Amino acid sequence: MYIDLQQEDEQFIQAQIASGRYSNPEQVVAKALKLLEESENGYKEWEKETRKKVAIGLAQIDRGEVLDSKVVMAGLEEKLRKAREENQE
Repeated sequence: MYIDLQQEDEQFIQAQIASGRYSNPEQVVAKALKLLEESENGYKEWEKETRKKVAIGLAQIDRGEVLDSKVVMAGLEEKLRKAREENQE
């Protein structure tokens, strides 16, 4: 397989080799691909968990288990006010 890299990418690879952490470009690319795979797997897991949470939330809405946004905001503002007062003491 042949990959045409941008000059910045080639320079980065050479810098990694010069640092002594890697012996050749293949090791640098292998590490980059491993990190990409881990990132993709993490994203897929996050997406899966988020979909579950959304489904739970939608089911709660369907059952009428919701909070009024004004009540929630008022509660948050009260907590912030108390926190500010405690920090001023």
